[in-house]
Amino acid sequence: RLWKKVKYQLVEYHSLPGYLRDNEYIKGHYRANWPLKQAFFSIFTLHNETLNVWTHLIGFFFFLCLTIYTAKKVPEVVDLHSIQHLPDVIRRADLHKMHADLLTCLPSLPDMSDLHKLRKELKTSLPSMDMLQTLSGWHIIELLSKCLPERVLSGNHTDVKVLHSMTDELANVIPLIRQPITRWPFYAYLGGAMFCLLASSVCHLLTCHSERLAYIMLRVDYAGIASLISTSFYPLVYYSFMCYPFFRNLYMGFITVLAIATVLLSLLPAFQNPEFRTIRAILFSGMGLSGLLPILHKNIIYWQQPAALYSTGYELLMGLFYFLGALVYATRIPERWMPGKFDLAGHSHQLFHVLVVAGAYSHYRAGLVYLQWRDMEGC
Repeated sequence: RLWKKVKYQLVEYHSLPGYLRDNEYIKGHYRANWPLKQAFFSIFTLHNETLNVWTHLIGFFFFLCLTIYTAKKVPEVVDLHSIQHLPDVIRRADLHKMHADLLTCLPSLPDMSDLHKLRKELKTSLPSMDMLQTLSGWHIIELLSKCLPERVLSGNHTDVKVLHSMTDELANVIPLIRQPITRWPFYAYLGGAMFCLLASSVCHLLTCHSERLAYIMLRVDYAGIASLISTSFYPLVYYSFMCYPFFRNLYMGFITVLAIATVLLSLLPAFQNPEFRTIRAILFSGMGLSGLLPILHKNIIYWQQPAALYSTGYELLMGLFYFLGALVYATRIPERWMPGKFDLAGHSHQLFHVLVVAGAYSHYRAGLVYLQWRDMEGC
């Protein structure tokens, strides 16, 4: 018992084996050559990796909850419960009288049979989305919208008021009655974020076991970082250039190839050495900065589209968080200013983890903007 108590004590930096020496400004509270069981259960004890593990483990469960929430709250079909009041609007409207009254300004108004079918469908709370899409009701709304300003000046006040109400309601509903765009780029990003966060947590928890396991876990960690950065491009590129397949495939192919090359480079044994810390930060930062080109291209094409500007704001915020994270990671601030004072809490890697989660969440918010934009307007 005494041997176990001494064997699993935390050690100082100068007592570490070479493969665990990464940051000389963190002086103590290290685990070294612990068995897997003790390394795993050290998640509930205090050492200099405890917060590194928990910052990303909490982030993993946070994104798991976001994925479940998104799957339930970003529906695949229009929510009919939100438009139950529409039949009352249609019931109050005298469509026969409106048809006769509007013939003077709507020479291309569809046949009355279309109006009967439209009214019948709406009175039953739109049970068939496909049928409504095939009706010329789409054209009715467009024509009514153009005609209303003229008819308001000369028509019966009650009829015009009901017509105006019906037109507004239908104009809000009809854009929603479409097949939603594909969700896979957004879920690919959420999957990449969860893989990155979970891989990082496991890496920080188990690298103290042996040099071989540390080598494997660090490569998994680098692959997780590359997957987070590359899949962050997927919602941005796919939804921004959904109407431009050439640029969509070009940008997505480029970032995918770059991510694979980065993972292959990380397999080199020298890649994890402390002297390559700055190079690692520059490499992953360069992957992220390459996203500036499709963002700029998107804003040139859609400079009058509010959704493009909103999503860009979130993406710039994400870039700021990632940049600050890479900066503190490469410079080892603040522990380099006061070595040994931030061993347990507040050192650069913990700050880096928090900033990564914040940046990933900012991009999640941008993804919601993309989904709403393309669901409403399509290509």
